[in-house]
Amino acid sequence: MSQPVHVSASQLHWRCRRGMLELDLLLNTFIEMEYNSLTDEDVALFALLLDYQDQVLLDLLLGKMVSPDSKISNLAAKIRSACRNKFIS
Repeated sequence: MSQPVHVSASQLHWRCRRGMLELDLLLNTFIEMEYNSLTDEDVALFALLLDYQDQVLLDLLLGKMVSPDSKISNLAAKIRSACRNKFIS
């Protein structure tokens, strides 16, 4: 990732629209709660994560699957944590 990625929160919200309500909730909650604290690298990774197929993405976000890419796995854990904090607190 040689060049910074400039993607607005609204652009990411649009890309978070999925065929599964669970994904919509997880992804949009993360954007609402964490967008302002994301680095350019985090935004680029999140955009890459949005290219995953719905079922693979859901499995990653629920912790049922681990990505061979540690950065993606760490981002998935960060998304889980943000959602857990919102829905359990």
